[in-house]
Amino acid sequence: MSDNQLIRSSSIMAIGTITSRFTGLIRNLLLVALLGTALLGDTYNVANTMPNILYNLLIGGALTAVFIPQIVKSFRDSDGGAAFISRLFTATLTFLFVLTLLAIVFTPQIVNIYAPEFAKRPEFDITVSLMRYCLPQIFFLGLFALLGQIANAKGRFGPMMWAPVINNLIVIALFSWFLINKDQLSISTITESDLLWLGFGTTAGYLAQALILFPLLLRSGVRLKLKFDWQNSQILNSFKLASWSFLYAIISQLSYLVTVNLATTAAVKAAASGVSTGVGFTPYANAYLILILPHSIIAVSVVTALLPKISNLVIDKKYDAVSVSLTHAIKLIGVFTVPAALLFLSFGPLIATNLFFGISADDSNYLGLTLSAFALGLIPLSINLVLLRGLNAFENLKSQVLGNLIMNAVAVALSLFAAHYLKPEWVTVAMAGIFALTYFLGTGISFYLISRHKINLPVSAITTFYLKLMLIFTIITLPIWLLREHLPGGNLLQLLIVIFLPALFYLLIAKVLKITEVTSLIKVITARRD
Repeated sequence: MSDNQLIRSSSIMAIGTITSRFTGLIRNLLLVALLGTALLGDTYNVANTMPNILYNLLIGGALTAVFIPQIVKSFRDSDGGAAFISRLFTATLTFLFVLTLLAIVFTPQIVNIYAPEFAKRPEFDITVSLMRYCLPQIFFLGLFALLGQIANAKGRFGPMMWAPVINNLIVIALFSWFLINKDQLSISTITESDLLWLGFGTTAGYLAQALILFPLLLRSGVRLKLKFDWQNSQILNSFKLASWSFLYAIISQLSYLVTVNLATTAAVKAAASGVSTGVGFTPYANAYLILILPHSIIAVSVVTALLPKISNLVIDKKYDAVSVSLTHAIKLIGVFTVPAALLFLSFGPLIATNLFFGISADDSNYLGLTLSAFALGLIPLSINLVLLRGLNAFENLKSQVLGNLIMNAVAVALSLFAAHYLKPEWVTVAMAGIFALTYFLGTGISFYLISRHKINLPVSAITTFYLKLMLIFTIITLPIWLLREHLPGGNLLQLLIVIFLPALFYLLIAKVLKITEVTSLIKVITARRD
C-alpha cells in the first residue's frame, strides 16, 4: 500500500468515523439530558461501560491488534487463509459466549468492585439491573471487531467505520423517545421497565452494528464456517500472543478500575457534603468522549489502514519502509491533534456549555474543566497508538506489557495521591490531568521499544515538527483567548469563532510554511483522490 493508498483508505474511514462520532456525540448529549451528570448518570455509565471493560480486558486487544498480522500472514497460505479465519472465528465466538454468560451471573460482584460506594444504596440495584441488560454487548462487540478486522485485512476499511452509525441511530431514537414521553427520571422515579428498555435498547444497537458486516464479508469472498479443530500451530500462536494482550489489558483495566472507583467515590462524598454539581464518573467519561473525537477521526483511521501495510513490510523485512510509514503517520496525525488539543485546553468550558444541554451551568463548566485537564493528553495518545501498532506488526506484545505497567503504575499512584489530598469535587479534574501526564511517559517508552526492532524513527525531527505546530497554533489562538470575555454573540457564536477562525489561519500559515502534511490531511478529510 503506497502513501496515496494509505491516504485514500484513511479518508474513507475518516468520513465514516466523523459521521459515527457525530452521531455518537448526539447520543451522549441526549443521555446527559435524560439522566444528568450526577449519580443516576453514573449508574448508566458504569453499567454500559462494563461490557467494553470486560471485552477490552479479555479479548479486545487481541482482536484489534494481535490478530490482524496473523490474518495477513494467513492470506499467504495455500487456501488463502480460509481455514485459519474459520478456526479463529469459531474460537473467538465460543470464548465471547462463555464470557458473556459468566459476566451476567456475577453482575452484583462486578458492581461492588467498580462502584463500592453504591453498596446498600438505591444506585446499586439500578446499576445491577442495567448492567445485566447491557452485558450481551460483550458478544456483539467481539463479533463486530472480529468481522471488522477480517475486512480490514482484506483492504475493506469503510464499512467498519460506518457500522457504528446504525448503532448510534438506534440509541438516539431510544433516548429521544424517553425524553419526549417520560418525565424527568431520577434515582427514586426510574422503574424496572425503564431500566429494561434503556439496557436492552442500548444492546440492540450493538447487535445491528455487528450483523451489518456479514454481507460485506460475503462480497469479499470470505466464507466463515464453524471449525472446532483448533490444534493448529497458527491458531495456537495467535492465542499465545493474545495472552500478552490479555495481560496488557489487565494492567490498563486495573488502572481504569481505580479511576472509576475514585470518581464514583468522589461523587458520593461530594453529594454528602452538599455539592449538587456532577463531579464523578459521568463528567470524566463525557469529557473523555469529546477528547477522543479528533483521535478517532484521524488517528484511528490512519492507523487502521496502516497496520495491514506495515505487517506485510515486516514480513518482508523492509524495515526502512516501516520507519518511513510510521513517521509519515505520526506527522499526519499531529496536524489535526495538536490544534484540537490546544482548543480543548483553552476553551474546554465553552465547548462543554454548547454541547451539553439540559444540565446546569455549573455541571457543564465542571465537565469543560475536566476536558481542559485532559487536553494535552490527546497528543501523546495518538502518537502512542501509531507506535503500538508498529510493535504489533512485529508481534511484540511482551515488551509493551512492561511499558504499560510503568505508565499505569504512575497513573494509579498519582490518582490515589490526588484523591487523598484534594477535595472530592476536584478529584475527577485531577485524574484527567494525570491521564495526560502519564501518556507522555508511555509514548516515550514506546519510542524506545520500537527502536529495538531496527526502526530508526527521527525522534528529534518529529519533536521539532510538533513544537512548530504548537507554536503556530498558540500564536493564532492566544489573542482570541485573551479577548474571550469580549467575543460577540452568545455561547454558540463564540464557539464557532474560537474553532473556525484559528483553524482557517492555521491552515493558511501551514500552507505558506509548506508543511506538506496539511495537504495530506485535507485529502484524508475530503476524500480527494489522486
